[in-house]
Amino acid sequence: MAIIDGKVSLQHVVTMESLTNEEVLGLIQRGLAFKWGEATAAIDQPVYVSNLFFEDSTRTHKSFEMAELRLGLNMIDFDAKTSSVNKGETLYDTILTMSALGVDICVIRHSEVDYYRELIESPTITASIVNGGDGSGQHPSQSLLDLMTIYEEFGRFEGLKIMIAGDLTHSRVAKSNMQILKRLGAELFFAGPSEWYTAEFEPYGQHVALDDIVEQADVLMFLRVQHERHDGNGHFSKEGYHQLHGLTQERYHRMKESAIIMHPAPVNRDVEIADALVEAPKSRIVRQMQNGVFVRMAILEAVLQARATK
Repeated sequence: MAIIDGKVSLQHVVTMESLTNEEVLGLIQRGLAFKWGEATAAIDQPVYVSNLFFEDSTRTHKSFEMAELRLGLNMIDFDAKTSSVNKGETLYDTILTMSALGVDICVIRHSEVDYYRELIESPTITASIVNGGDGSGQHPSQSLLDLMTIYEEFGRFEGLKIMIAGDLTHSRVAKSNMQILKRLGAELFFAGPSEWYTAEFEPYGQHVALDDIVEQADVLMFLRVQHERHDGNGHFSKEGYHQLHGLTQERYHRMKESAIIMHPAPVNRDVEIADALVEAPKSRIVRQMQNGVFVRMAILEAVLQARATK
C-alpha cells in the first residue's frame, strides 16, 4: 500500500485498519475530485471485475456497479442463487475459479467475518479483493463514503464530536468508523440500548444517553436496527425504540444549526429516524448514497493502480 504519482495504490481493500491516514485522505480527495467532474484515466487494456454478493444489498452493490461503469470496467455477472455455491462450493473455491478465469477484481459481501483473510493470503488467487461487508465485521467502502461526507461538510475530522447510535454490536459500519474516526482526531460518543454497547467500543468512546449529546454533536450517525442478526428472543417495539433511542422531531430541533444527520441505510423509518426527517435540511443520507459512487471509484482506481505497477 502506498501513494504513487499522487494516487493511492492498494492491492486489496478489506479493512479500515489496514489503511494509513494518508491513504484514507487520498481516497477521500480522489472521491471528491471525481464528484467535481475530474475525468477518469484511460485504461490501456480490459479490466474484469465481478461483484459477488452473498447477502442482500442495494446501495453497496449498485453503487459499485455504477462506479465500475464510470471507470469503464468490464463486469462479469455473478448470482449466488444460480451459482455452484448451491452445490456446496466454498467461497474460496468460487474466488479461485473467478481468478483462474481472468477476473481482476472481486468485490465481495459475505456473512462470514474476516472471510477475506484466506483469499488475500492465497498464493494462487491473483484477483484483488475489495470487501463489500463481512458479517458484523468491517465495511470499508461505507466507512470511506461516510468520511467523505463528513469531510465535504466540515473540511476536517479533528475536534468534531461524532455520535454513533443504535445497533452497535451488529454494525460493521460502527466498527469501521470508530477505528478510523478516532485515529483522525474525532471525539466519539455511542448511544442506544446499553446492551448493544460492549467492551470492544470502550477504547473509542463513552456510552451516553442520546438526550445528553444531541445538542453537542456535530454529526449524529444512526444505525439500522438489524433484525435479521438478532436471535429473535424478546419483543421489539418500534415506537418504544424510536422514543428512547431515535431521532424524533423534538430532538431534531435541539441539534446544533451546523450539525448533520447520517445513516448507512436502509433506514427503518420511524424507528432510528422519524420518517419526515430522512430528507430534512440537516440530513445527509441522500448525499451519502451519492458519495458512495465516487469513493468506490477511488477505491477501484487505487486497486487498478497497484495492479498496474506490480
